[in-house]
Amino acid sequence: MLVFLVLPLAIFVIFVVSPFVQALYYSMTDWTGFSPNMNFVGLTNFVNLFQDTTFLKALRNNALLAVVVPFVTIVLALLIAIVVTVGGPSRGTIRGVRGAGFYRVISFFPYCVPAIVIGLIWAQVYDPAAGLLNGFLTAIGLDGFKNFAWLGVVATAMPASMWVIIWSFVGFYTVLFVAAIKGVPAELLEAARIDGAGRFRTAISVTIPMIRDNVQTAYIYLGIAALDAFVYMQALNPGGGPNNTTLTMSQELFNVAFRKGQFGYATAMGVVLALVTLLFAAIVFTVNRLTGGGDDSRRSSRVAPAAAPAPAAAAPTAAAAPIQKGGI
Repeated sequence: MLVFLVLPLAIFVIFVVSPFVQALYYSMTDWTGFSPNMNFVGLTNFVNLFQDTTFLKALRNNALLAVVVPFVTIVLALLIAIVVTVGGPSRGTIRGVRGAGFYRVISFFPYCVPAIVIGLIWAQVYDPAAGLLNGFLTAIGLDGFKNFAWLGVVATAMPASMWVIIWSFVGFYTVLFVAAIKGVPAELLEAARIDGAGRFRTAISVTIPMIRDNVQTAYIYLGIAALDAFVYMQALNPGGGPNNTTLTMSQELFNVAFRKGQFGYATAMGVVLALVTLLFAAIVFTVNRLTGGGDDSRRSSRVAPAAAPAPAAAAPTAAAAPIQKGGI
């Protein structure tokens, strides 16, 4: 066992653990990035970070992205996934709306486009003078949006940027949730229908609880993407937006490292970003556990339908029992 573990463990230590340790060391130096010389300054960089108003603004922007982007993306993706899988006719077999395959393809298309291309396209869409958005709004009579700078106004810069990120990720997570929903036992959905549950009630009380782990995983990945968001924000607003409204920590890290030559200080920002990311993941896991997620709830949901067998005539009632326990 040791012989087989030595190589992968060595690779992990060299290429994963070692860079983290090096980054932690560099964050406590005044390294300029272009010289082998550096002086150890201890926690000075971290003290200066939390006195840096620009960095604190970027930290708040990242926190806002981590709250809004995953939530909106998952809600939209779940809505589309439920519609194309179980949102069809209320009679007959449970299936999605007509043309569900077409909707899945269309929703997934934005994810196939590179992030930088998406950012550049939407920057043109938001263009005040020649953008498609202002052109459409003025064409339908909303003259107040003529030459409106979506990315140049404090009130709209961040929401407009968030929408670009959400638009780019909804398709992928729709496909992820579609695959998860198709793994839900059909008898549970049928039992809910027999008990008189409508589509909305079935989605809330049966479908979503059964794919809870998938939602949790999606939330973590989306949160990590939102905490970075460098490519999207750099393409939309390279300067950080009006009054640094859309500035992220990764953008500030890039500016400090490559434009100011303060790699030690920038590495300290990277360490803080890593800690914030770990904290975000820990919060998501904790909330999921406190609200009833985890192996125990999944195990009980699997065991409950396998209770004592019932006569054929009473099969619908027996199948519906665990659904009634869930509150339908």
